[in-house]
Amino acid sequence: MSLFRLAVAVACFACLVLAANTLAQDESSIEGVWVNGDGDGWIELEIVGSELIGRILGSPADPFNRNPSRLDNQNPQESLRDRPLRGLTILSGFRNEGDGRWGGGRVYDPNSGNTYKGTITVVDDVTLKLRGFIGISLFGRTEVWVRRGEN
Repeated sequence: MSLFRLAVAVACFACLVLAANTLAQDESSIEGVWVNGDGDGWIELEIVGSELIGRILGSPADPFNRNPSRLDNQNPQESLRDRPLRGLTILSGFRNEGDGRWGGGRVYDPNSGNTYKGTITVVDDVTLKLRGFIGISLFGRTEVWVRRGEN
């Protein structure tokens, strides 16, 4: 193999490693604790396998988690209304679509008991947009979430 071909091969390999590292950094940059659009919940986002999920961690109104007894009392399934909100998974099934976009997910709103389709767009390191909708994205609502500690 000529020196030129070897240099090209090494350069291509370096580009692939850099691209894979950048994708991994982009994916993990969404992980952490976020304040929801209403400002009343801390949601922990975590990548599990290839899926992004979000769980209720607590509330700015109760920063020391002194009232863990708030329940999922708006759930349409009566048998689930006695489960605590803390630790409840409200975002599931989101897949990385590249360029800071996550799609194909489901959003559960414990304030209404409704579940929506959803997309997430990472705006920057401290801001994301969560869109919940019924059917098509046109019929929905977007919330801006900020990373906890940045508001």
